[in-house]
Amino acid sequence: MQGMSEREYAARVGLSRGAVQKAKASGRLVLHGDGSIDAAASDARRQAGTDPSKQREKMKPVPEAALSSVGETLRENGLGTLASGGTTFLQARTANEVLKAQERRLRLQKLKGEMIDRARVTATVFRLAREERDAWVNWPARAAALMAAELGVDVAAMQNALEQHVRLHLSELAEIRPEFR
Repeated sequence: MQGMSEREYAARVGLSRGAVQKAKASGRLVLHGDGSIDAAASDARRQAGTDPSKQREKMKPVPEAALSSVGETLRENGLGTLASGGTTFLQARTANEVLKAQERRLRLQKLKGEMIDRARVTATVFRLAREERDAWVNWPARAAALMAAELGVDVAAMQNALEQHVRLHLSELAEIRPEFR
């Protein structure tokens, strides 16, 4: 064989084999006597016969953040890692399908009520903590008289002591910051 086969030429120029077959049938490729493709002459003929405004731009490089995201998605789902030279179209497409499936699953869980809104949970926890704090702040005034009577001490002194200890305890509790992950 003097030149390239249809498959070899298709791989070389980035076309499908069907596109190469159409170009061959329409006479846009230069052929050797044995029917194989003269790659250099065919490239020149294709270049001359192609409207520059309709040519594809050179592919832009994929940002590193996108590649790392694809790799992370593939690893999380046990689908392997990216090749060292970057990612293949199949890997990127697989990662995209995995991400779409994950998004649909999350949306379905939210619709079923299995997931709750983070902001709503944070607001509810904050409201409950504030109600608990307010209950503790008001407790010494309610309990001081009863405790003072049981112990036989001054009501005002008992209330002051209880308020100091409750406020100290509440200030220690205020340092705890809940984290929702």
